[in-house]
Amino acid sequence: MQVPPFSLSQQINDLGTDLEEAVLQVLRSGQYIGGAQLNAFEDAFATSVATSHAVGCNSGTDALILALRALEIGPGDEVITCSFSFFATAEAISAVGATPVFVDVDPATYLIDLDRIEAAITPATKALMPVHLFGRPVDMTRLMAIAEAHRLNVVEDCAQATGARWNGQPVGSFGDVGCFSFFPTKNLGAAGDGGAATTSDAGLAQTMRELAVHGMPKRYLHTALGYNSRLDAIQAAVLNVKLPHLADWVRRRSAIAARYREQLAGLQGLSLPSDEPGHSWNQFVVRINSDRDAFKQILQDSGISTIIYYPIPIHSQPAYAHLRQQTGPLPITEQLCQQVLSLPIFPELTDQQQQTVIETLRKLLRAKSPTQLPRGGSQERMVA
Repeated sequence: MQVPPFSLSQQINDLGTDLEEAVLQVLRSGQYIGGAQLNAFEDAFATSVATSHAVGCNSGTDALILALRALEIGPGDEVITCSFSFFATAEAISAVGATPVFVDVDPATYLIDLDRIEAAITPATKALMPVHLFGRPVDMTRLMAIAEAHRLNVVEDCAQATGARWNGQPVGSFGDVGCFSFFPTKNLGAAGDGGAATTSDAGLAQTMRELAVHGMPKRYLHTALGYNSRLDAIQAAVLNVKLPHLADWVRRRSAIAARYREQLAGLQGLSLPSDEPGHSWNQFVVRINSDRDAFKQILQDSGISTIIYYPIPIHSQPAYAHLRQQTGPLPITEQLCQQVLSLPIFPELTDQQQQTVIETLRKLLRAKSPTQLPRGGSQERMVA
């Protein structure tokens, strides 16, 4: 049996009629930018995140940039974040002229280590950017307390965490702005690129709306240098069909994660992610305590596809060579990048497919000690 890491086939089959009709309505309307579909989605998404406003935009990356711009963060400013994330987290900070300051992550949660943040704060620090990685929520109670004590803005990177909650409250509603991605592999995915920024600050929402359309508060009046970053009507229509199913999809992901945790517990050489109330399980990421790349190849040869998030930490990327000396080593981040492996997880993963993954892992880890795993591996395309 071939088991993909992610598949939309069943979802498209289940929702195909509704999706086709929604897209056709947009095509027939002739209004492909803005309009009723976008307005409806922004209202519904803001409600789902428990904020007053949602601003649709081109991508999760653009959401981060719009948020930072609206908060007037730019050259000379520093934003504290983590290096164990997709490159866009730091790229957005650099795109507005600010400097990303990386701190290490917690080895149990893979999230920014809250005990290390205050030591990284300087007079130039203007914001914190926590990343709710793999769907696991950062402890926003503690993080917001740090931010308030030091009068720092907070931009939540929620790209992988749509549907996640901390203490029952949706991520994206704690900080000044929450930034979401609707890349097709996300818990709530569009039929292409898409994103949104959420806030309960009307002024920030208006500023982000204007920046997303060339800094234009009204037609042909440009008060700032902005961008062309809009969530088009077809993507909004697709998301309007999918959003009502999000809670059920997150529940199914949680059930899959629980089954993995129960049936893979105790296997030598495999470290499982801990459970967390409010986790939305965009990925189920384990740690392989041997040759991860060789292990991945063995699974691939057995018909099980997995993904590495992320093989190279952001601070080790060539684009950030100029920050390497001031960043210094981030040992937990660097270790995780050598060990993590994401197992197949998506709402339509069948019990039979998951059992195939579980049984293959059991056989492999019981048959071979870590030192017996062959060396080698395959190159993996980065997926946000």
